[in-house]
Amino acid sequence: MNPSASYSCLLQTPSVQTYRALRVGAGLSAKSDTAAERGLPNTLFAVQVLHGDEVIGMGRVIGDGGCFYQVVDIAVLPAHQGQGLGKRIMGEIMKYIEAEVPASGYVSLIADGQAQDLYAQFGFVLTAPRSVGMAYLRR
Repeated sequence: MNPSASYSCLLQTPSVQTYRALRVGAGLSAKSDTAAERGLPNTLFAVQVLHGDEVIGMGRVIGDGGCFYQVVDIAVLPAHQGQGLGKRIMGEIMKYIEAEVPASGYVSLIADGQAQDLYAQFGFVLTAPRSVGMAYLRR
């Protein structure tokens, strides 16, 4: 039996509680209730992966809906990793990108560690040395 058959996708933005729990559970940085409450309504596209009734993975696309799009929050709980669920999340995101992003739209993401290998399978390429990702760090 295919283990990924016991999973389903829900094309819906997660609740604040689910979002925060998945980020922490998957080893991503924690986000406050306030940050999640402000940010989640601005989601352009979201996918959640369910195992039964439990949300065990997610991914989102954020941006301005015309010029710039960023793939964020790709997360799968550790107990469910290694089963192709990251690919499944990215597959749903790519369907959205192909259908909705104008040809001149710029789609980007920040890959942590070896996640770049997953994203490369979907056509994402390193931008360095032409450009590099940067982040503002509060002092």
